[in-house]
Amino acid sequence: MLKLIRHVLILLLLFSFTKAYTQEKESLPYTKKGQFYFYWGYNWSSYTDSDIHFRGSDHDFTLYDVVAHDRPSKFTLETYFNIFNFSAPQFSTRFGYFIKDNWELSLGMDHMKYVAKQLQNTTITGWIEEDGTTTIYNNDDIRLLYSFLQYEHTDGLNYINLGLRRTTNIINKGKFDLNLIAGFESGIIMPRSDVTLLGKDRSDRYHLSGYGLNLVGAINFTFFDKYFFQAELKGGYVNMPKVQTSFEGDIASQDFFFSQTNISFGGYFPLLRRKVKD
Repeated sequence: MLKLIRHVLILLLLFSFTKAYTQEKESLPYTKKGQFYFYWGYNWSSYTDSDIHFRGSDHDFTLYDVVAHDRPSKFTLETYFNIFNFSAPQFSTRFGYFIKDNWELSLGMDHMKYVAKQLQNTTITGWIEEDGTTTIYNNDDIRLLYSFLQYEHTDGLNYINLGLRRTTNIINKGKFDLNLIAGFESGIIMPRSDVTLLGKDRSDRYHLSGYGLNLVGAINFTFFDKYFFQAELKGGYVNMPKVQTSFEGDIASQDFFFSQTNISFGGYFPLLRRKVKD
């Protein structure tokens, strides 16, 4: 289902760019300039394999091509509609302002989750010291078990980003608008990582670990000029050179590409009245 949504969004984006390029140079039948908006929704993500480098006083090694996935919460009314539990699922939220009829600046956060798959086979290079004994690895096979490593950003692979987006109006029928959106975003990664390595106590603190950047495309359904439903497709890159893995100052580093599908609901808060041309 998610793959189908992504393919549809890609086709709509291509149509959006074609229409924007061939559109006559005249004003839209309405203006969005001066409007604010806010939305809240939920996301599903996928990640490329990643090399993860771990460093500390008693270890320095790299795990290669580590497979990871997201962890969306199981759908229940209690999980998704309880106001006191709103941050538990993978969510996306955004606040924006239209600086022109079809250009907006925005600030948002994508609360994604990243889980290194357990029981996977990978390779390791480096060294680990335990009980006074140092073991050296040179591209050796290893199976990831909880007794060795648990590596998750499940309290949030929190991507806080600024964005510039362009809206192309496709349908304007009074009480209903259909818009296609394309843009670019970039920002910081503030995870609260759940990492247990070599039996050490996990750090479990929010920290600045790196940065991200992405492209975004969306289809927007607006009703009564005030409310909207929006489906988004994001594709981007994350680089985290400093992931805290323990209270002892141990760190890890990794980078990967990601794709994300968002389903959101929101509303507009205009400072300027909607203007309809004759």
